Amino acid sequence: MSLYTVKVEDSRAAAGDVPSAGPVYRCIYAKDGLMELPPGYDSPWDFFSESVKRNPKNPALGRRQIIDGKAGGYSWLSYQDAYDSAIRIASAIRSRSVNPGDRCGIYGPNCPEWIISMEACNSNGITYVPLYDTLGANAVEFIINHAEISLVFVQDNKIPAILSCLPNCSSNLKTIVSFGNISESQKKEAMEHGVDCFSWEEFASMGNLEDELPAKHKNDICTIMYTSGTTGEPKGVILSNAAFMSEVLSMHQLLVETDKPGTEEDTYFSFLPLAHIFDQIIETYCIYSGASIGFWQADIRYLIEDLLVLKPTIFCGVPRVYDRIYTGIMAKILAGGTIKKALFDFAYNYKLRNLEKGIQQDKSAPLLDKLVFDKIKQGFGGRVRLMLSGAAPLPKHVEEFLRVTCCTVLSQGYGLTESCGGCFTSIANVYSMIGTVGVPMTTIEARLESVPEMGYDALSSVPRGEICLRGNTLFSGYHKREDLTKDVLVNGWFHTGDIGEWQADGAMKIIDRKKNIFKLSQGEYVAVENIESAYSRCPLVTAIWVYGNSFESFLVAVVVPDRMAIEEWAAKNNESGDYISFCDNPNVRKYVLDELNSEAKNNKLRGFEMLKAVHLEPVPFDFERDLITPTFKLKRQQLLKYYKDCIDKLYAEAKASKK
Repeated sequence: MSLYTVKVEDSRAAAGDVPSAGPVYRCIYAKDGLMELPPGYDSPWDFFSESVKRNPKNPALGRRQIIDGKAGGYSWLSYQDAYDSAIRIASAIRSRSVNPGDRCGIYGPNCPEWIISMEACNSNGITYVPLYDTLGANAVEFIINHAEISLVFVQDNKIPAILSCLPNCSSNLKTIVSFGNISESQKKEAMEHGVDCFSWEEFASMGNLEDELPAKHKNDICTIMYTSGTTGEPKGVILSNAAFMSEVLSMHQLLVETDKPGTEEDTYFSFLPLAHIFDQIIETYCIYSGASIGFWQADIRYLIEDLLVLKPTIFCGVPRVYDRIYTGIMAKILAGGTIKKALFDFAYNYKLRNLEKGIQQDKSAPLLDKLVFDKIKQGFGGRVRLMLSGAAPLPKHVEEFLRVTCCTVLSQGYGLTESCGGCFTSIANVYSMIGTVGVPMTTIEARLESVPEMGYDALSSVPRGEICLRGNTLFSGYHKREDLTKDVLVNGWFHTGDIGEWQADGAMKIIDRKKNIFKLSQGEYVAVENIESAYSRCPLVTAIWVYGNSFESFLVAVVVPDRMAIEEWAAKNNESGDYISFCDNPNVRKYVLDELNSEAKNNKLRGFEMLKAVHLEPVPFDFERDLITPTFKLKRQQLLKYYKDCIDKLYAEAKASKK
């Protein structure tokens, strides 16, 4: 038995086409059985209404007040205000003949109206369907039709995108409700397709506070969340009320056992998209705890300013955000001169050694926290006590840096929409879990299944294989896609497509992805994400896509270079022109290629994993060209389509230079 997991079932040998699988493990805090939903909970609405009863006056949802075009402090709706608003909106929804089990869309960035719309749906037993802010018109149209959405809540500036869908969507969609205002001309345009439009105020005034709410059941569908997927059409992940509530309560249980649960004293900074499961679960946990949720202005330029004004106690980020913070702080430290850098290094190494010895975060170097690291803590507003990271693996050097310098507990988790968010989480203050995603949540059991074609053996002394999950927080299937559901849900086990490695203490480390593997012409297997991750450490790179196939013997890449680094190098080397022309300059391309390959050597990549040619792309990979998913994962098929000519040219160039 490891420190943090217990074995509950033995391994399974390979049989015919079915690969072997390792033992089944549970988290130590669920050793006697997975966490079950307590009686009396039927819908996430119960969390909200209980918090309202407990703390009616506590601030619930806040946004910055705009005065004369400038953002001031946060102004708040109390729990009672938010509740009354949700009840009115719920009553208005029913007046539009939208009934329990029907579907409403929510489209727009995080804001109080997003949460109120979600709670109004919860109170009615209506399934809400988030529409991504970054999915683009075609996907929005696809989801409205596929989920048969009859009413949609929309942020004001997204209304044109919805109106443009109406010619192809109006068989289901009958009502549009703006988060704010809506113009007469927009109402008129919608009416031509038989769709009614309302401003938020108009719609709220159609409801009343006295209506009785319909009965709800824990097995009802809470939400259908469409995941962008790196291939094909979006898939609608069906999540039940029970799965959603169990996930929230499991998070609470783990914080009670290992750190400190959320309370009405806590404040959360809402900027990760609510259309994703990660943020939705966290915000529902805040509502369950009676905490306050402050929303950003949905403008990346003011993100840090919003953070400093709000001064949250709980902060959730994704690796891209943490990486930016790390790079920014490191640049400041280097610019501070030799003495400051030496002092910082001393403090860093001293505290790191204490953390590695197992000393708790707040006791590992309290004096140095005050003298050296307090400035970094103030960069998050100065009150953060819990930091969470999810959505993709956090690079180990960034995680170590944050744990040492931010004076707060950091926990990295792993999850999917299909597992209703986190299914693994590292345990607060257990430093040995750095670089891992921790142990299974208390609602989930996990095992590894061997992947022979990639050389991963779940039964070896270091077990590696595809992560498979079973338990109470799994999805109920893909909406109208039983074929895809059958592919991934086999005998009650959900196959994640991610490759994991069990650590000695029971933690899981994500090491690979099952799909992104290809063979070069000599037969070597290339795990492209590992290689991209190594090349991404090169300071010249802001994004990279590595390509190879089984007809070629070497790899090439498209790189979005760091503008400042390229311009500095060009100035030093007397290259004239601007950033766009530098990306075409053969000398600059050679410089970037050489730097990438020296980074590859530092990371001990093998010969066939080195790059032979690069194309420099001045424009970052973006949603507009459909090159990345809303969670910033590369869409490899789209990238190949878009850069096909570049790739052909790179192969031709590299072969010519060999001759």
